[in-house]
Amino acid sequence: MFTPVQTRASSAYRRVSADTSVVAADAHQLVSLLFQELMQSIANARGSMERKQIPEKCASISQAIRVLDEGLRGSLNLAQGGEIAENLDALYNYCILQLTKANAFNDDAMLREVRDLIEPVSLAWKEIRAEVSPQPAGAAARG
Repeated sequence: MFTPVQTRASSAYRRVSADTSVVAADAHQLVSLLFQELMQSIANARGSMERKQIPEKCASISQAIRVLDEGLRGSLNLAQGGEIAENLDALYNYCILQLTKANAFNDDAMLREVRDLIEPVSLAWKEIRAEVSPQPAGAAARG
C-alpha cells in the first residue's frame, strides 16, 4: 500500500522540525519540550481511548511514561535539588503509576488526573524562563 506524497512529506517535516528543536534547545527548553511531549501523549491516549484504538492508546501511554521516567525524572538532581526535586520525583512516580493503571483499565479519569497534575508544573516551568530571560538591550529604558 502506498502512502500519499503529502503525508510522507508532512511526517518527514515533523521529524526534522522536532529534531531541530531538540538540537537547538538549551537545558530549560529541553525540559519544556518534554512537558509538551508528555501533554501531547496524554491527549493522544485520551483520543485513542475514546475511539477504542487500543494499540494507539497503549503506544501513547507508553510514550508518556517514558517521558516522565527517562526524561523528566532523569533530569532531576536529587542530590542538589532538595525538597523540590524530591517532591517532583514523587509526583512523577505517582503519575507513572496512574498512567499504568489508566492503560490497564481504560480509565480516562486517570489520564485527566495526570494531565491536571502535570499542567501546573509545566506552566510554572515556562514562568521560570520568562522570569530569568534577559531583556533585550534597551528594553529597560523603554520601560
